[in-house]
Amino acid sequence: MFVDLLIGGIFAMSLLPLTTGYCAYSYGRSFWLWFALGVFLPIVSYFILFALILRQQLDHGQRLLTEAKAILAEAEEAERVQREER
Repeated sequence: MFVDLLIGGIFAMSLLPLTTGYCAYSYGRSFWLWFALGVFLPIVSYFILFALILRQQLDHGQRLLTEAKAILAEAEEAERVQREER
């Protein structure tokens, strides 16, 4: 019974750092840095990351840059596929 509680506690304590790390990685930030911050400052790091992502999404120039990168990546992928077909 103690082992079950220990495993459940470890899982519960690692859920927020894993979420923080994944969100950071999804937006081009370091997974391990934000995972470590999530371990030592669980709630604080989550709200700081949320504020950084929100600021990035509200910045019109950054949003246009992100869209341009996605369009460029799609064009490069289409060109690569077209070259392989030849």
